[in-house]
Amino acid sequence: MKKLRPAFTIIEILVSVIILSGAIVYALQIHSDNHKQIVYLTERNKLSLQDSLFLTNRVTRYHKDTKTAYEILQREFKITDLKSRELLKKTSRTFFIPEQIKILPLDGVGPTALVDEIKIKEKYSAYYFHFKISSF
Repeated sequence: MKKLRPAFTIIEILVSVIILSGAIVYALQIHSDNHKQIVYLTERNKLSLQDSLFLTNRVTRYHKDTKTAYEILQREFKITDLKSRELLKKTSRTFFIPEQIKILPLDGVGPTALVDEIKIKEKYSAYYFHFKISSF
């Protein structure tokens, strides 16, 4: 009489397929989440370069205003190129400037600073801070 070779049963194969599919689904979910984070960081970095157009010394005057880059930069620079003007007019941001914070030294000795928080609202919002040392 022939001896049968040991082999996997259909139940064992199904259990292993279920375990492998669960691991693959979990790995794909992690990949999808990482992809979303990478897209967010990429877009945020692109916009941070554009945000630098808006961060002039006068930016704290624009609380709850929506301004184009051209409106802000026309006071700083003379922009004569028409293409540049049109590009700057298409780029706009909404500002929110909370109340200025005064930072005092702990022991009464040391510099005092004034801090302005600049929130630029957009699909990918950003926060910037303007520090000014007022006295030593």
